[in-house]
Amino acid sequence: MRKLTYTHLVLWAMSLLIFPLIGLGEFNHSEWNRLLKEHVVSLKGGQVTQVDYDGFLKDREELGNYLISLSRVERLKFKSWEKSEQLAFLINAYNAWTIEIVLTRYPNLESIRDIGLFPFSVWRKRVIKLFDNSYSLDDIEHEEIRGSGLFEEPRIHFALNCAAIGCPALRPEAYVGRHLDQQLEDSTELFLTDKSRNYFLDGGLYISSIFDWYGEDFEKGWLGINSVCQFLSLYKRQLDVSLDTKFCRQADEIPLNYLEYDWSLNRISVD
Repeated sequence: MRKLTYTHLVLWAMSLLIFPLIGLGEFNHSEWNRLLKEHVVSLKGGQVTQVDYDGFLKDREELGNYLISLSRVERLKFKSWEKSEQLAFLINAYNAWTIEIVLTRYPNLESIRDIGLFPFSVWRKRVIKLFDNSYSLDDIEHEEIRGSGLFEEPRIHFALNCAAIGCPALRPEAYVGRHLDQQLEDSTELFLTDKSRNYFLDGGLYISSIFDWYGEDFEKGWLGINSVCQFLSLYKRQLDVSLDTKFCRQADEIPLNYLEYDWSLNRISVD
């Protein structure tokens, strides 16, 4: 019988750390992570980010390679992953394809909405290759994420980025399954802390239109939460609301006011 050396034991121990991750089916988002770190600029402590689309243009081949790697994932393989890894994959796919779609017209656009008009809006263009099929941004968001019944996760609205100033910040790192919960919570807190998009004034809440458009997603029992008001009550500190302020005992106790959305492109300012 072959005698095990100290080196063999060390290699065996390392394998126990490495191979379980592979077994869980974690997708390699390292290229997307690198691109985000290089071409996304954080402002106000991460509450806001601006995108260097010129930098992404220079690295478009690398972005394209990442998108190809996403397209090669088979549905059966995807379903074998943990739910957190599935959701991280879909969020990254949405955000990466949003960048790619902007690049098809950049720099000749002021807003992502300039790409296509209703009913053929940018979000309905089936130019995305996933699971051996053609998808649109709407398909990823409303069918794969919101409509799948698998996730019931309202905080995705602070992770998906629509390339507009009014959107939650594009996180300057890839989402990954093993850290997803903390990443979603961090993105949510940063968005709600940004006083240009959510604030408490004179007894009323002035909040992003996201809460109006997707209000139903905050009514599905996540952490026992069944309304936008109850969800926001978890983030009093971020909203600068006194902790003893009573939220949601009555439907009209805290008036909700929805702010106008800024659809301007979230590019780096050239002041």
